Amino acid sequence: MTTVFRNGLLIALIVIVFDQLTKLWAASSLGYASPVPIFPSFNLTLLHNPGAAFSFLGDADGWQRWFFLALALGVSTWLALWLRKLGEGERWMGLSLALLIGGALGNAIDRVYLGYVIDFIDLYCCGYHWPAFNVADSAISVGAVWLFVLMWNQDKDVRKQEAEK
Repeated sequence: MTTVFRNGLLIALIVIVFDQLTKLWAASSLGYASPVPIFPSFNLTLLHNPGAAFSFLGDADGWQRWFFLALALGVSTWLALWLRKLGEGERWMGLSLALLIGGALGNAIDRVYLGYVIDFIDLYCCGYHWPAFNVADSAISVGAVWLFVLMWNQDKDVRKQEAEK
């Protein structure tokens, strides 16, 4: 087991634990759909999301719970296999995969036990509210952007090497 793989699993576990602890706090401390202003453009607002990002399929008949759970488990397994293959020099790639795994599994835990995902971070500007999100969603977003940047740079390096030949 490589250090990148071991560290990646540890980071994913940290994301899951932090995500679950913050959701537990939000569910026990906040009233449902009652914004608590923290500072301008930032509220804490407890919401339940039975769908995916931006409440996609949130009004479906319940099948989406199992679909998104299967998707999260399948993608997390694939990412873990990818993480396992990384070499010692690919720590940043390992970090991005770990964030994706931790975020996907954090939300999957909610789907298993609750049937919905707990969201509570509410950002807004000029009367427009970004869809509420949580720590797992943040980890997925950061991991996805970082993965895109790494792959973009990797592709750019390959194209540069091919052009030099």
